Amino acid sequence: MLEVRDVTRTYKRAEALRGVSFTVQDGQRFGIVGESGSGKSTLVRLVTALDRPTSGTISFRGTRIDNLPERRLRFLRDEVQIVFQDPMGSLDPRMRVRDIICEPLRDNKTERLRELLDAVGLPQEAANRYPHQFSGGQRQRISIARALAPHPKLLVADEPVSALDVSVRAQILTLLADLVDRYHLSLVFVSHDLTVVRQVCDTVAVMRQGEIVEMGDVEEVYRTPRHPYTRELIAAVPTLSGALARFQEGT
Repeated sequence: MLEVRDVTRTYKRAEALRGVSFTVQDGQRFGIVGESGSGKSTLVRLVTALDRPTSGTISFRGTRIDNLPERRLRFLRDEVQIVFQDPMGSLDPRMRVRDIICEPLRDNKTERLRELLDAVGLPQEAANRYPHQFSGGQRQRISIARALAPHPKLLVADEPVSALDVSVRAQILTLLADLVDRYHLSLVFVSHDLTVVRQVCDTVAVMRQGEIVEMGDVEEVYRTPRHPYTRELIAAVPTLSGALARFQEGT
């Protein structure tokens, strides 16, 4: 589905990516995890052809996309869709939900709108409302429906739950996992939180300072991390026992 080979990206002598390589298979859920500044956002821009690598190649379903002009990337704009971190920032506040979701569609708009609202767990009457009339979690459901509208093959989720309340995150993660299965999608899921990636992905690449320092089965990486940085990420995850210990120390 997606092949990234020896990709670098340099901005004014600063190396954002240094020799990144990985593949995403058809139907695979591929997680990319790393702290701020690790190169995750740069990588998202490259695999969605919103930017070009300094060197290396990126191919989507066997076609190189890193060297194509915009006019020849129209196929990619339908087949690769992005769910952004901030749903309010990615939705036009002047448009009703029906228009947001149906914008990329050419036919069967009413039928597809009903299907997608149902798929993301929103009532049909939501179609006539505006984004500001919804909660953060509901707005992210609208964003997901909009991303699914043109029948994509690959869904790129860029920190899709980091702006949401903790109580809503699990619901959105479960929804994403269910929709990937239902629509037979491949998923690239980007996060700074390895535990979030663990919930939805089968494979994970750990990024640090523009490089992939560890990659493999997500459960294996989580349980027996090989790289010191991966161990740091896992150790930094809050645990119930740790929270209780801190509470007891405070009292």
